[in-house]
Amino acid sequence: MLPFKKEEYLERVRRTKERMQSQGVEVLFATDPANMAYLTGYDGWSFYVHQLVAVSLNDDEPVWIGRPMDANGARVTTYLKNDDIFGYPDHYVQSTVHHPMDFVADIARKRGWDNKTIGVEMDAYYFTAACIDSLRKNLPNARFKDATSLANWVRVVKSKAEIRYMQQAARIMENMIKVTVAAMKPGARQCDVAAKILHAQTAGTKQYGGEYASIVPMLPTGKASTAPHLTWSDRKFRRGELTAIELAAVRNRYHVPLARSVFLGKAPARVLDLAKVQIEGLDAAIGAAKPGVTAEDVERAFRKVITRHGIEKESRIGYSTGLNYPPDWGEHTISLRAGDKTVLQENMTIHCVPALSVGNDGIETSETIQITAKGAKPFCNVPRKLFVKG
Repeated sequence: MLPFKKEEYLERVRRTKERMQSQGVEVLFATDPANMAYLTGYDGWSFYVHQLVAVSLNDDEPVWIGRPMDANGARVTTYLKNDDIFGYPDHYVQSTVHHPMDFVADIARKRGWDNKTIGVEMDAYYFTAACIDSLRKNLPNARFKDATSLANWVRVVKSKAEIRYMQQAARIMENMIKVTVAAMKPGARQCDVAAKILHAQTAGTKQYGGEYASIVPMLPTGKASTAPHLTWSDRKFRRGELTAIELAAVRNRYHVPLARSVFLGKAPARVLDLAKVQIEGLDAAIGAAKPGVTAEDVERAFRKVITRHGIEKESRIGYSTGLNYPPDWGEHTISLRAGDKTVLQENMTIHCVPALSVGNDGIETSETIQITAKGAKPFCNVPRKLFVKG
């Protein structure tokens, strides 16, 4: 069931160890489910309980630790040996008396990690204050170091196989946009349109199926179009309203997000003008993205366009994306914004989403791009325009 060859996983582990050594980390506790999947292949909706993958400089392969019933999932979805898969007793699950990291500490002592420098993902979604409290209490001789995003930065440059899955996800996305725009009409309930989106997202294409995304479909409508992270209701779409759509298609947990905006009825000049500026800025950003430039260079190209039109934007205009789990499809590494001096490299994959809001109007047009030797290449073939349905 592994989506990649074992050799690719071991190469990822090798590169992670190189980064660990450079940061003075001897053992890494990866609790981010995307990092767990990246290093071992583990794939399950089990991140609501504590689990982790441990990488030690002294061990050839990682160790998986989690809930016993999910240990079976690790046996099915990873390349790990059974001796490297540990399930903690069920009385650790959501207990006020015991904590799963108490069990992790026991494993650490048995494997000789209790006096090592252990990297932990302090700012990962599923690593809590109680986690570090337990580890510090139970491993007093260990030295703990914040290793947030250590493995994430290993993930930023994609392999050919990873790019292939994102290309497949892009084919799913192209159909999702067609389904979404066709379904949006005055009188249609938002929830019914969302249901069609979710069906298209899951059904995929005739060649390969789709998966759940890290974020649900976002459909802010009317005045809410300026609030990009709102989802759907049972309210009906109305003529004269603008909707910003942001979705993602997924293949083997690899995401390709895409945003487009739809206006129902005759679009007023102010909306058409805003869409023109936003798309002109997006084109400029994509044109600037290539190996050797920095993330802030890409943002600067966009900002030059909107400044010329008297518009300001405070937030970033994009981020690296790819393998992920809820609640986010971003990799928490590269951000297209002023001050980010990350140098772009071939096969980085970035969601460039420079949404603009003016008054009650919000326009969101985006592209997920692959950095190639010749520049940025969008994954999807979807018209880059404001969709107007008169």
